[in-house]
Amino acid sequence: MKRFLIGQYGSFDEQKMERDFRDEFYGIEACLFENEADTQKLLSASRARDFRIGVHFPLRAGKALLRDALFLDANELTRDEALRLIRDELDYLRNVRPDYVLFHYPKPVILNDRVNWDKWHFSDRTEYVYDSDYSVELFAERSDQLFAWLSAASRDYGFTPVLEFDALNSYIYEHDVLEALLKKYPDIRLCLDTGRLFLQQNVDPFFQALPVIRKYAKYAEVIHLWNLQYTKSSVKLRYPVLPEQRPEDGWAPIGDYLTVIREENPQVKIQFEHRSDLVSHEDLQRCYEWVDECLRSTNPS
Repeated sequence: MKRFLIGQYGSFDEQKMERDFRDEFYGIEACLFENEADTQKLLSASRARDFRIGVHFPLRAGKALLRDALFLDANELTRDEALRLIRDELDYLRNVRPDYVLFHYPKPVILNDRVNWDKWHFSDRTEYVYDSDYSVELFAERSDQLFAWLSAASRDYGFTPVLEFDALNSYIYEHDVLEALLKKYPDIRLCLDTGRLFLQQNVDPFFQALPVIRKYAKYAEVIHLWNLQYTKSSVKLRYPVLPEQRPEDGWAPIGDYLTVIREENPQVKIQFEHRSDLVSHEDLQRCYEWVDECLRSTNPS
């Protein structure tokens, strides 16, 4: 469990810390803190309990209208403003000294315009474009510029840039553009979100999660781990993963995902991006123990 993290979003929640964190865990991923006092609580706790910090951009709430930086936008001024916001946040984070800073990618999300995306959440219309309006050549060019900028920033500020997959189109799961960039800029790492990948598999008939995990797990710095139950009548989000969650009941095949992740990247970090309040204390501990077993064993129960 030395590679496990929990999330702290919106504030440093001491009750969540007490319930969810374990002394052997790697650390905490923090995002959208409302005030400086919460950042100071995080830093104090990290010193007292000897854990590491990751940041889901931005750590500070209220600095922009949208959470995510639109660094691939078609408009140059929008791209420049996104990078300015990131640099301002990196300046602030010098005292926090995070191991990694995570950004959603691509942003804007490039959507397959043959798919109904009604079940995908966007905060604003500017957060997505359709692939009919954004070519693979443009995606490759803008991504190369972004990777070069983030790679230089990582050396200047001393952190690992992590790109978390948002909704994906064929430029990522059918082309080799991104894999070539990850080899060209090895400082850039990925985050795979199990619930998000499984949701896309259910809404996008052209997408399968497991091959994407197989292809990109080796480049991952961290996995955002949670389960989702998708049925004809409902979608249940942010459940802690448990071994009794069966695919035939609409749950993601988390055991299969973890097997591939273990095979491709046994040292990857696991951030439990679930709602722990949905289960009992005992089931939360079972969640941790089962994931630990899956990542260690060739035959998890």
